[in-house]
Amino acid sequence: MTGKYYHPKGGLPPQTHLTTERAIVTEAYTVIPKGVMTDIVTSTLPGFTNTRSWILARPIAGFSTTFSQLIVEIGPGGGAPVAEFEKGVEGVVFVTKGKVNLTLDGELHALEEGGYAYLAAGATWGLANVSDDIVSFQWIRKAYERLEGYEAKSFVTSDAEVEPTAMPDTNGAWKTTRFTDSSDLAHDMQVNIVTFQPGGAIPFPETHVMEHGLYVLQGKAMYLLNDDWVEVEAGDFMWLRAFCPQACYAGGPGEFRYLLYKDMNRQIRLT
Repeated sequence: MTGKYYHPKGGLPPQTHLTTERAIVTEAYTVIPKGVMTDIVTSTLPGFTNTRSWILARPIAGFSTTFSQLIVEIGPGGGAPVAEFEKGVEGVVFVTKGKVNLTLDGELHALEEGGYAYLAAGATWGLANVSDDIVSFQWIRKAYERLEGYEAKSFVTSDAEVEPTAMPDTNGAWKTTRFTDSSDLAHDMQVNIVTFQPGGAIPFPETHVMEHGLYVLQGKAMYLLNDDWVEVEAGDFMWLRAFCPQACYAGGPGEFRYLLYKDMNRQIRLT
């Protein structure tokens, strides 16, 4: 899978560049296209060295309610001995470029492109770029909602190690790579990879309680967001509020793949 995942390059458009872009923010959804992820909108992260980030989602009014999502880029020699400071926060790291060393509760794991780590709330972990090139990864964070009798455990795997599951009645045109079992109540979220073959589609407007963050890893598609059809491509990010109608069809010529966050497996709190 080397080299197949999109990562931002930064930089800044020239003064002759058209201002028009595909960025849109609504109450039901947001699209942050790859073209707006420039150097001037990056943030440094506490505890990290030689690192910058693009913050794609955070809990604010009218936007994300359950998670934050970042693109993180670490230069050679950079990283953080301790990356997560909030003890009640779980996370997922998915590497889109380069190689990075993950130290997780005292164990060293070498993550390459496509590498995936679930980092349980309370785990001690850090990252170090020991290569001569940048490493880029998606970092999704959520406050873990504990359930009596269950406890999510950290693990490390990769896109290549997990066999995608074909969705029913799609002849393999729509598959989902699930890194955790959907029925495992220890997990209150999933971060999966969804894959469509050219022409593959979600053939109905999904309307459900799960909030979504979608980062397009490969390809392009037309995506239905609420009542708007929006064209998206590798490097774009979408946020969808709970119950936002959604569907898509993949445009080709290659696969359309995205990293998908959703909250799940918990009762709705009313008091």
